[in-house]
Amino acid sequence: MTGQDRYRADILAGHSRTRRKQVPRVEGARDLVVEDAATGFCGAVVGFERSYDGEFVKLEDRHGRVRLFALREAAFLVDGAPVTLVRPAGRTPATPTRSASGSTRVEGLRARVARASRIWVEGVHDAALVERVWGHDLRVEGVVVEHLEGLDNLGARLGEFVPGPGRRVGVLVDHLVTGSKETHLTTGLGPDVLVTGHPYVDVWQAVRPQALHIDGWPEVPRGEDWKTGVCRRLGWGTPQQGWRRVYEAVNSFRDLEAPLIGAVEQLVDFVTEPVD
Repeated sequence: MTGQDRYRADILAGHSRTRRKQVPRVEGARDLVVEDAATGFCGAVVGFERSYDGEFVKLEDRHGRVRLFALREAAFLVDGAPVTLVRPAGRTPATPTRSASGSTRVEGLRARVARASRIWVEGVHDAALVERVWGHDLRVEGVVVEHLEGLDNLGARLGEFVPGPGRRVGVLVDHLVTGSKETHLTTGLGPDVLVTGHPYVDVWQAVRPQALHIDGWPEVPRGEDWKTGVCRRLGWGTPQQGWRRVYEAVNSFRDLEAPLIGAVEQLVDFVTEPVD
């Protein structure tokens, strides 16, 4: 073999080594034991569910705990090897009758003109979690959720919006506790503005620790960025990586703490109340 031939052979060999390996598709037969690659949760397949945002497999571990996991490519391990889990063939997926918020799901929904009333939240993560759980309900009611990019902007935004009958504003606030800055910024705003909130430092903390397979949210000293401190103590990497964990752990209202659920439900009722 000439030097040129050897060089050409090395190139082809390198190409074959970097070819992407195909991940096998495995039917999720009942009692098949699989592991969720992202969280390490290991359990037997006990069923499947379909929600507004996709299909999920139900896994039950040896302690009897049942969790839902989204069916994604290469998301599971069988005997330590990555697989793409699929619903067994020959079974028609059941149509969900409940939305992620627990309300009755409306099928064949046509787009509705948005109401004049709005729900405002503090940041992008708040908006994303509200949409993930209450998105179906909000589309049924024609309610738009907008983020304020900080509660300090509330006064100016209300001045621009000019709330009134049929043009209400519901505001969801983090860390709404007696004596806090948030409480002072949200009092005396008039009958067409309702402020509700939860006691947690950040909306992440309103996600139940069980949904994330952690014992509890770590304490972060005052003055340290909360998200950065949480990710450092839990080994989650950057806040961006931590947010992906938090977001993907929420599949329904059951993954959220009661104060957040109650606060959002109050706002939805307030902005959809019929005008006399």
